Amino acid sequence: MSTNFIGLDTAKTRQLADALNELLSNYQVFYMNVRGYHWNIKGENFFELHDKFEELYNDLLLKIDEIAERVLTLGHRPAHAYSSYIDASDIPERKDVSEGRTAVENITDSFAKLIGKQRALLTLAGDANDEGTVALMSEYISQQEKTVWMYRSFLGQ
Repeated sequence: MSTNFIGLDTAKTRQLADALNELLSNYQVFYMNVRGYHWNIKGENFFELHDKFEELYNDLLLKIDEIAERVLTLGHRPAHAYSSYIDASDIPERKDVSEGRTAVENITDSFAKLIGKQRALLTLAGDANDEGTVALMSEYISQQEKTVWMYRSFLGQ
């Protein structure tokens, strides 16, 4: 078994980097969607949602940077082109969403996709003894599960 500079199996880190780049692509598309919701929101919940969407996109931006840096830490290159993000993302690009309920439904759907990918990464990282990626994914999942509960409560679900 060949190991990289942090002592992890090189074949397994390639799989992890690929999965993290796919996750990064989903985060980037989600981030731009939420930016659009923030910019275009209208209606009776404007003030509340405008602020919540800004809070969310700021958090997503931090996570985007952490994921890219994790790819680098594993010895690989993070994806960095929007065309690559669109091609690799399971989260669809959303355009011209201005209605609050639709935006929040899209957000909860996007979080469901992210959480599923992060759970798969937990397993992959565990198999590779990659505690750094395990810790990152665990932190994201626990935060996002609570966030989804709050957004679903807003929707009355």
